[in-house]
Amino acid sequence: MISSRNSDVKSISIKIASPEEILKWSYGEVTKPETLNYRTQRPEKDGLFSERIFGPTKDYECYCGKYKKIRYKGVVCEKCGVEVTRSQVRRERMGHITLESPVAHTWFLKTVPSKLSLLLDISVPKLEKVIYYAAFIVTSVNNEARERALGKLKQEFKTLKREKSGDDFEEARKKQEEILSVLRPGLMLTEQEYYSLARVFGDVFEADRGAGAIRKILEGIDLEATVKVLRKELESLRDANKKRRVLQRLRLLNSLIKSNSRPEWMILTILPILPPELRPMVALDGGRYATADLNDLYRRVINRNNRLRKLVELKAPDVIITNEKRMLQEAVDALIDNAASTGQILSSRRRPLRSLADLLKGKQGRFRQNLLGKRVDYSGRSVIVVGPELKLNECGLPKNLALELFRPFVIWKIIERGYAYNIKQANRLIEQGTPDVWAILEEVIDGKKVLLNRAPTLHRLGIQAFTPRLIEDLAIRIPPLVCTAFNADFDGDQMAVHLPLTVEAQYEAQKLMDAGKNLLKPANGEPIVSPTQDVVLGVYYLTGIKPGAKGEGKVFSGFTEMTHAFEAELLDLDAKIKIPLDGKITETSYGRLIFNRELPEDFGFVNEHLNKKALAGVVSDIINRYGIEVSREYLDRIKDLGFRYATLSAVSWSVDDIVIPGEKEEIIHRGNAETDLIQSQFHEGLLTEKERQRNVISVWTKVLREISGLVAKSLEPQNSIHIIISSGARGNWNQLNQIMGMKGLMTNPKNETIELPVKTSLKEGHKILEYFISTHGARKGSTDTALKTASAGYLTRRLVDVAQDLIVKERDCRTKEGIEITKKEGKEFGYSFAERLYSRTSLLDVRVGRKILVRAGEIITRAVAGKIEESAIESVKVRSPITCKTTYGICAACYGSDLTTEKPIEVGGAVGIIAAQSIGEPGTQLTLRTFHIGGIAGVDITTGLPRVEELFEARPPKGKAVVAKNDGRVEAIEEGMLAKTMKIKETGEKPKKKKIFQEYLIPVGVNILVKEGDSVLKGQPLSEGPMDLRELMAYKGIEAVKQYIINEIQKIYIPEGTSINDKHIEIIVRQMLGRVLIKDVGDTDFMVGDIVEKSKFKEVNREAKKTGKTPAKGIQLIMGITRASLTTESFLSAASFQETSRVLVNAACEGKVDILRGLKENVIIGKLIPVGTGFTGINEEEIRLLKEKFYPAPPEETEEEIDVVEKT
Repeated sequence: MISSRNSDVKSISIKIASPEEILKWSYGEVTKPETLNYRTQRPEKDGLFSERIFGPTKDYECYCGKYKKIRYKGVVCEKCGVEVTRSQVRRERMGHITLESPVAHTWFLKTVPSKLSLLLDISVPKLEKVIYYAAFIVTSVNNEARERALGKLKQEFKTLKREKSGDDFEEARKKQEEILSVLRPGLMLTEQEYYSLARVFGDVFEADRGAGAIRKILEGIDLEATVKVLRKELESLRDANKKRRVLQRLRLLNSLIKSNSRPEWMILTILPILPPELRPMVALDGGRYATADLNDLYRRVINRNNRLRKLVELKAPDVIITNEKRMLQEAVDALIDNAASTGQILSSRRRPLRSLADLLKGKQGRFRQNLLGKRVDYSGRSVIVVGPELKLNECGLPKNLALELFRPFVIWKIIERGYAYNIKQANRLIEQGTPDVWAILEEVIDGKKVLLNRAPTLHRLGIQAFTPRLIEDLAIRIPPLVCTAFNADFDGDQMAVHLPLTVEAQYEAQKLMDAGKNLLKPANGEPIVSPTQDVVLGVYYLTGIKPGAKGEGKVFSGFTEMTHAFEAELLDLDAKIKIPLDGKITETSYGRLIFNRELPEDFGFVNEHLNKKALAGVVSDIINRYGIEVSREYLDRIKDLGFRYATLSAVSWSVDDIVIPGEKEEIIHRGNAETDLIQSQFHEGLLTEKERQRNVISVWTKVLREISGLVAKSLEPQNSIHIIISSGARGNWNQLNQIMGMKGLMTNPKNETIELPVKTSLKEGHKILEYFISTHGARKGSTDTALKTASAGYLTRRLVDVAQDLIVKERDCRTKEGIEITKKEGKEFGYSFAERLYSRTSLLDVRVGRKILVRAGEIITRAVAGKIEESAIESVKVRSPITCKTTYGICAACYGSDLTTEKPIEVGGAVGIIAAQSIGEPGTQLTLRTFHIGGIAGVDITTGLPRVEELFEARPPKGKAVVAKNDGRVEAIEEGMLAKTMKIKETGEKPKKKKIFQEYLIPVGVNILVKEGDSVLKGQPLSEGPMDLRELMAYKGIEAVKQYIINEIQKIYIPEGTSINDKHIEIIVRQMLGRVLIKDVGDTDFMVGDIVEKSKFKEVNREAKKTGKTPAKGIQLIMGITRASLTTESFLSAASFQETSRVLVNAACEGKVDILRGLKENVIIGKLIPVGTGFTGINEEEIRLLKEKFYPAPPEETEEEIDVVEKT
């Protein structure tokens, strides 16, 4: 068991417990099913809550009250047998039940593949028959008695033969002999067979049923001898299925030998009982009790066990005892795993009771609910409102909320100041809310940070640190610029606030989590604090130029003169004027000068009409040129300016601003006429149904396009709506087109376009039919969003799980390998060469002519990446997480720079989690649809989220491309009814025959990518469609797979307007390629067919080489993220992910040791996670300074002061 001080726990192992081990844990046997005495409300003696076994219910007080108080600590009361100690021990002490008949542990029987089935080489259904008393199994055979019986048989038949002749006798003799020779331990017999054999050959064999019989056989297994036999058998086997089964048995037997476990321990003779505080019983109003389901399940086991004991003592008939044993087996099954047992035990409300397995499994289980995430004290939540007056790293905290959060610190100050002499008095003062308390609160929060979090926390910017400012409201105020990072808006969103308590936690909040330091997005290094909405509107209004404005064409000497003119109402903000700038006359406006005054002095003059995109460009330039620390101030200035001028602009709009274009009627009339014509052509038989449909749809599409063009033209540039949309503050032209143009064509639930368009706009109002046509789309939108959120969340969870243990472990792994980034590749899907190169470490020197732009081992900055893109360089080799040689992690050089700080990544960086968040967070913006393209065959094209999932899970895709198996030339393509046949003459390796033609079938309706006479290469796609990753790896190798996954993922995200840096995808690909299948064990402890982590494989082989042994050989696997997560070295991480019972059973059989390398394992056992300051340690000097700031030492008293005190 883990002690409460678990910071020094180095590893955790799990094994199958022996009966002796279970007895060691136990503090006594529970013999009665009673829980509490309903009269006294105290635990019953020897019951499920017994104080004698589990410890006292009151601190340092025995059951009968003879010993009370701490001075009797450790005394065991001679009257009631209770030890005087803390009541806390009721959370730790276990009990046990001695089972009258052995019982099989359902996990070892029913988990796939079944461990008991493998050990005994008997199928699970047959085993179940034995365990549930429906069949017999031979436990031992007496060979001497068998020989005697055979001799006796021969003799008897000889005698009978003399008296009577016939073939029937001969047949009967052979059958009896056969039965005798087949008898062996582990042979199954039906009830009828057993009784008939026992009558004749009772002394030859012993057979029994139930778990006891299985235990007897398991006790007789010699593990080492069985392993030797199986190894010999394996050499002679040819059948693949039999070979796999033998390998599985071998692996299990070896695991048991290695972990010093015995197979009979899988059959329980002693059942451990959970400490009572972990299965509590709580009194409710009205004298009723709420109890944990486990108590009911334990009670059932105890009752059946006691009844069985009595029946055995009474020598009851065999049928009754057998039935009771079966019921005991079922009761223990339900206790361990009620969901998996056949006859589920239900509560009085027809709900299955929660068994031990259910307490661990799933989202509400122990792992995910209580160990990986806990509710914390010193936290609160409230609705958020905007705080435009706040700086980027400040938040407004309601006074009462802050007082509650900082209560312990306030109490400490109150007592230190002498306003109160104990905690109780201090609390009373706080309740009264005296002025002194508020003054102390102001003092206490000075220099402190609080964490704000908005659920769902999709990436690390969902939790940030802010400096609190006390406010009178009840809502938390947050600065508008951080809304994008939190994905927050002010329509009733809530946020949680947490207080980092220790000085170290405060230090981390200030240094790493401060909102002012997190201006860049971890996914791509772009600013996430770009102004939006009102600020954009204000800046757009401020920097615009209006022809004919007051003061147009005037020349001013400088800003002061312009300000006078503006105040005297001789000049408008948006008038085009001239002013001397940098030695020449520049045309600009007063508004633009006001904007430029808020930018850094040496930034250069921004002389353009700034919409959202241009403003984001300005912000990005400021951050790139002046760094994160300096930029914060300028961002706040731009925000204040934007709000001020958005207010002054008085931009607002009403229904009357919406003008329906005059030409709309005529265009729709024309459209109606065209569709009438098409309809008549169809009736005359000139068009087919499909052509008619296509033509009608194309007419209305053209009409919609025409009206859309009119909508934008019909609004004046000064119209409020025009300003709002063209500035990028809110809305788009498509939405406006629906409001004042026409809604157009809609689709039905089958995703087919409805021919009848919605001709009216929202301002005009829809007709009834039009209204119902448009409801399809609205519903589909809502459903999609709900489903998408769940799918994206699950994808993120799997990504986090597979990458969580990938941490930067060292500075440089000194590898000579890398990947090539080419100019051409990115262009295909709109990802610039510079963007792909930025933040990477160059593998080789990059030269332009004789000039070296970047040396090998240097990080490519934005400036250098830009220069490389402008030059004629077509490709650059860079270091990559995929090719990194570091074991159990990656190195800083292969990762490159941290995208959020633009500095080299620190050792201890949790790059795996960041990668998972970067890919998962935009997942909700991807589509959830599979598009069906018509045609005879009809091909489904998977895009969006399902395609991302398909790639990361390495699933064979639907409608996959046909791939060339060898190099060759396309000789012929023949058309067929259902498929085309392509003949390729292979030119690769020397063909054995003169001419080798490989034939490929390609379904009709699928585009062919090659033509007759073309040369094809091995692994080249011959038809359109996604590639199967395993095929690609077999034909073209690992490099092609890496590049294919990266490019395919980018093709999905970039069109959606999301850019993710390649290195995040590479990290996930590294994990997908992080497993090896053992083919040859050499002199290592691996087994053939084992799937192991590449890092472990390298580590074991390195050790083997050092000691002169033969290393193992393995095959590189490509694995989907779910399977990769479940084959991790850490059983704690895998068990808390999925398939909890299976993971734990396998780990227990292998006696696995978890070395706590990843994040989840350490969170589960409550250690600091090995990343960041938890990996590298913390700066002691800075912590000391912070301590002095928060907790200053009291001033030393002088002798004079002491005298004064004494005199008074």
